Amino acid sequence: MSRVYNFSAGPSCLPEDVLKECAAEMLDYNGSGQSVMEMSHRSKDYEPIIADAEAMVRKLMNVPENYKVLFVQGGGSTQFAMVAENLGIHHKKAAYIETGVWAKKAAAEAKKLGVEVDIIASSKDKNYSYIPRVEKVSGDYDYVYICMNNTIMGTHYEYLPDTGDIPLVADISSCVLSEPLDVSKFGLLFAGAQKNLAPAGVTLVIVREDLITETPLAGTPTMLTYKTHADNDSMFNTPPCYTIYVLGKVLHWIEKNGGAEGMLKRNKEKADYLYDFLDNSDFYHATTEKGSRSLMNVPFLTKYSTGATDEASVAKEKEINDKFVKEAKAAGLVNLKGHRLVGGMRASIYNAMSLDGVKALVEFMKKFAKENA
Repeated sequence: MSRVYNFSAGPSCLPEDVLKECAAEMLDYNGSGQSVMEMSHRSKDYEPIIADAEAMVRKLMNVPENYKVLFVQGGGSTQFAMVAENLGIHHKKAAYIETGVWAKKAAAEAKKLGVEVDIIASSKDKNYSYIPRVEKVSGDYDYVYICMNNTIMGTHYEYLPDTGDIPLVADISSCVLSEPLDVSKFGLLFAGAQKNLAPAGVTLVIVREDLITETPLAGTPTMLTYKTHADNDSMFNTPPCYTIYVLGKVLHWIEKNGGAEGMLKRNKEKADYLYDFLDNSDFYHATTEKGSRSLMNVPFLTKYSTGATDEASVAKEKEINDKFVKEAKAAGLVNLKGHRLVGGMRASIYNAMSLDGVKALVEFMKKFAKENA
């Protein structure tokens, strides 16, 4: 069967070159006579794999020497707790900028752990369709928390708040290595791998060494302490070995394609092509405000998404959306259904999505609009 264009918000599409390499090495990795899937994480065969993955993260993201690169499990949702447990320890107080579901959930998790949470800005007033501007943050906060790219809402920070000496923490799960990022401006970064780096299963954490405490919040489990992983080179327990192996290959693919700068150029070309079409369409429109638009996730609605709540209008909107998703799938364009909090459709165009895929989507959208106008 032929490959489809996969617009899933995550797990997302992976580079075909990487998939082919993994397939070729499935039964015998590097002459070892075994698959990485069945390889001991303590073996001489596996040690270079995880070491290379860390080295590539450091190279591609220009990670300063005083930062640790960790590979942990539990996804971004576990980081919501780990950040609070490991950083919210002095004043037990943190500032959160609420820009959607994931920032909101992170704040809620910190509150459960006894950290006082200040929501210093929010875009809830417009259904999180923009990034609120926060020029400077001051106060007795242990950290300031942001979600750099909001997968559901399709928004992205085009600036960083000035937090002074307060560590800035960012969830970069859906934008990691989609553009250059100055790691030194952050105290901690984390990213679930399943958007831009690898299959689901590993979470990348980059944390400044002075923030790795020996005394997290009382009762913090061993596995939720950054020091546990930092002291053991991410090998305290069995790591997600195969996912880290794929991650390493994706990082080499990124390097081959120009690194973070090359990804930005590639992603901007794709996003501009799609947004330009949406902004000039009478049938579709993007849901996010200019100046806050994600290069990775593009939610959009049809002209039938009027916001009306009467039964007939709601039914018509659902009918059109369902028809769009069904016909798109038949055309080889999959996973375009929008999130229920936004409605409509959503095209996630991560690093591995090609410009050809975006062009194919736009051609389908033109055809659909003509047939359903």
